[in-house]
Amino acid sequence: MTAILSDVEASALAAVDEAAIARLLLELLAVPSVTGSAAESELQHVLARHLERMDLDVDLWSMNLPELRAHPDFPGSEAVRTEAWGLVGGTRPQGDGPTLVLQGHVDVVPPGDLARWEGDPFRPRVTGDVVHARGACDMKAGIVAILAALAAIRQAGARLRGQLSAQFVVSEEDGGLGAFGTLQRGHRGDACIITEPTAGALMTANAGALTFRIQVPGRATHGSTRYAGVNAIDAYLPIHRALAHLETRRNAGADPLMSEYPVPYPLSVGTVHSGDWASSVPDLLVAEGRLGVRLEEDPAQARAELEACVAEACEADPWLRTHPATVTWPGGQFASGRLPAGHPLAAQVAAAHADVTGGPRPAERGAPYGSDLRLYSGAGIPTLQYGPGEVHLAHGPQERVRVSEVVTVTRALVLAALRTVGTK
Repeated sequence: MTAILSDVEASALAAVDEAAIARLLLELLAVPSVTGSAAESELQHVLARHLERMDLDVDLWSMNLPELRAHPDFPGSEAVRTEAWGLVGGTRPQGDGPTLVLQGHVDVVPPGDLARWEGDPFRPRVTGDVVHARGACDMKAGIVAILAALAAIRQAGARLRGQLSAQFVVSEEDGGLGAFGTLQRGHRGDACIITEPTAGALMTANAGALTFRIQVPGRATHGSTRYAGVNAIDAYLPIHRALAHLETRRNAGADPLMSEYPVPYPLSVGTVHSGDWASSVPDLLVAEGRLGVRLEEDPAQARAELEACVAEACEADPWLRTHPATVTWPGGQFASGRLPAGHPLAAQVAAAHADVTGGPRPAERGAPYGSDLRLYSGAGIPTLQYGPGEVHLAHGPQERVRVSEVVTVTRALVLAALRTVGTK
């Protein structure tokens, strides 16, 4: 480390407890907090106890789901959920400094095919410095980094001019209900760091992602007289080809922050369902997928482009011209978001990372997936992502994270937090 540190910065870095970081990561990974499950709520209560032990002001509340779902800006959801808990823990400011939000989501995606895992995905497996489990990088390692940074700052006795606000949310994976509810409750800040896995980079922008559903009609008949019917699978094919062409058009001239990705704004069909009997011609096909939203693009414009694409494909097809497919927008609706150009948060986090690692400042990038960044930036809170882990390992059976990387991010968060809110 080559930077000259203040006494309080040096004390806080010395208080970072690497062994405690490893223990806490294993504890959180053992809670199977799949989106919409009871364990998602359980983990919020576990984290609340950790915040209370640090003598923070803790707000743990049950969200009013009907009220949030009725809100005109509700971001959408996919998982069946009967409850959702919000959790915020804040330090007590001792001056007029700004509030820095450190945010992470507690929910994880389902493990998928268990046969592809080496062992139970919710029983963390340690191999040297590496921890394997569902949620390891996405994003319980990031939550641990937040808690460990707060603990180190508290142990060092730092007197903060401003406030640090740890905000842990549910339902990020299926739309952002938790972040939306937290903001609706009035928890805000002057800047926000979300500790999603970024592999040491600064993600200063997120593309959006909109879930769509296309229903394609056919005409049922017996399979032996298929010529008397219209197979909905065949009817869908020209629409599928049209969607591929739409993806190509929408990715021309992508923002420089997204230029490293072969396809910055993917349009992907994830599920196709048709038919209920092998010897019947199916009379309905339902395709669902996600439409990438360009940086700073109005989601309404993105929806309109896909709807127009499907309408044009229908108009060019003899069957679909008189029996057009329909497009609806269920599930998560992620707008894009970005940190304002030149905002000091990027430089502060980059300098903290460089000071901790003794290396260069990390690069700024955009991310091709949706996240809670767009909700915070949309609420006027400058936000970026910086956290441990590599996103390409998320959502798969090889999900893992290095404890040493969690420690590095924790130390960088300590410096960034102290320098952002100020000390007395």
